[in-house]
Amino acid sequence: MRLSDNAEEILEYLWRMNNEMGKEVVKWEELKEDKKAPEINELLALNYIHVSDEGLRLKKNGYEEAEKTVRRHRLAERLMVDVFDLKESLIEETACRFEHLLRREVQDSICTLLGHPNYCPHHKPIPPGRCCRKAERVVEPIIISATELKKNSKGIVAFLHVQNNNKLQKLMAMGILPGIDIEVVQKFPSYVFRIGQAYIALDKEMARGVLVRKSDEG
Repeated sequence: MRLSDNAEEILEYLWRMNNEMGKEVVKWEELKEDKKAPEINELLALNYIHVSDEGLRLKKNGYEEAEKTVRRHRLAERLMVDVFDLKESLIEETACRFEHLLRREVQDSICTLLGHPNYCPHHKPIPPGRCCRKAERVVEPIIISATELKKNSKGIVAFLHVQNNNKLQKLMAMGILPGIDIEVVQKFPSYVFRIGQAYIALDKEMARGVLVRKSDEG
């Protein structure tokens, strides 16, 4: 049974109050929109929460579901910032909408794409998933910064992530574009990359903004 968006938001709120504010029980008056009766009944039917006159408390399976909801939300925030480069004012609203669309199978793919981030853009921890625990043992991130490539290894540019539009235009003018093959020729004192027959030198900050997918040859 898929939870409604509002029920997921209540779970997320209860988890945050529990983990980040140290509140095991959340009082009724702390909930938005005056209790949200239909959503409370929805969570009760799934045995996710315990309700009393004092307030609401997550049960074990409710806590686990809430943690997954928080994970989806914070991964969505990272995606908005790291890939789509949205302005901070748009992150929260967009991530809220996007998290409800994420299927559980897809969220691990997004997490892997982002390199299994530990924190959201607001510096709050992202609960790890199975893909993160597996990555610690056997899997490397799919997308990494060009600065993480070893010397003489190759990658395919996935996207560019720089805050300054002038720097973005400069990278593009150099021919560093999504889908382009790139090879690390030198890492010190500056980064030198080979693209086709051209050699391009970048400082560390600029090179860090080039996100690549490691090729089989790399």
